[in-house]
Amino acid sequence: MTTNQMIKASIHDHFIQFLQQKEQYEARMAGDFLEELHKMIGTESTLNMTELHTIACIGDQEPINVTSIADKMNLSKGNTSKITHKLLKAGWVRKTQLNDNKKEVYFRLTTAGKRLFAIHEELHNKEMQRMEQFLNKYSETELEFIKRLFGDLTDLYR
Repeated sequence: MTTNQMIKASIHDHFIQFLQQKEQYEARMAGDFLEELHKMIGTESTLNMTELHTIACIGDQEPINVTSIADKMNLSKGNTSKITHKLLKAGWVRKTQLNDNKKEVYFRLTTAGKRLFAIHEELHNKEMQRMEQFLNKYSETELEFIKRLFGDLTDLYR
């Protein structure tokens, strides 16, 4: 095996290890999040990450329709409709219509949805600070490479 092949194999091994650790970290975070949610809102929740991020999208953009949610989250309209229906049924969002367009359905957060949105934003901001502190050890040139690498990885797994 050449040095180049050994380096690539090592990168692959580190990538697999990273994915496994990320999965474990997300499971811990989801558990912590749901526990925090239960304490603050007093409810059991079965939200997955896509549903949680749909709530965040609605909170950021409300009022917003299914098409716009799907576009912003890179989801199909059918999948987005299923998610919003579940969120509506669970009481996280409500349907509204604009005064000038009674045909189109828009979504807004309920009071409970707004509390969940605020909890999510707080946790998201903490994660952003954690990532920023981690990235502080890299030069601007290294950061540009990391940005390109993750962009390419995103494209690879699309």
